[in-house]
Amino acid sequence: MNYILHIETATKVCSVALSADGELVQIREFKEDGFAHGEKLTILIGEVLDLEGIQPENLSAVSVSAGPGSYTGLRIGVSTAKGLCYALNIPLISVDTLQSMAEVARIVYPDSNLCPMIDARRMEVFSLITNFDAEILKPVSADVLDENSYADFEPFVCFGDGAGKMEGLWEGRGIIFDLELEPSAKGQIHAAFQKFLNKEFEDVAYFEPAYLKEFYQPVSNKK
Repeated sequence: MNYILHIETATKVCSVALSADGELVQIREFKEDGFAHGEKLTILIGEVLDLEGIQPENLSAVSVSAGPGSYTGLRIGVSTAKGLCYALNIPLISVDTLQSMAEVARIVYPDSNLCPMIDARRMEVFSLITNFDAEILKPVSADVLDENSYADFEPFVCFGDGAGKMEGLWEGRGIIFDLELEPSAKGQIHAAFQKFLNKEFEDVAYFEPAYLKEFYQPVSNKK
């Protein structure tokens, strides 16, 4: 039995899943307005392992959300995944965050073009557009959007924490907004298991997530 632990921390959602031979067996996740991934992630990992009744030594690999997304969230997820892989001497697998989000949405919208979208401040988003066969129509990029953006790909389903700010601007277009769809570690399972079988592993020492943008630190008004 090949157990893979899946870690998703690219947004405000902190999600941990456990799969066995490519099938979901356990999942724990939460979402808070403030990032509490540093405090919660290891707890969720312990919970999914306990629920399945296995020890960390039973894991065959760890997969992690590879970005784009929150700088802090990605660093926490990748650092934790690397620590587990190094301590257990098991491979590290990376899965693109937006493709993982599309995988979750495809269950709900199997016949639609999908546009997972992560907020990147102001009118900029990280996004990907894929069709119902998982073929990429627009690759992952950081885009500044206006009222006509992505018109060539309509109709499509828009979701993720960047979708809410586009709902009013894109009103009247051939776009379905689903603000309930969230990133989830379960979206990594299929891609991670295929990479595991193909031995497509990352270098634990040198792997870095795809931030796409430099770290942004808000300026404090305190004196």
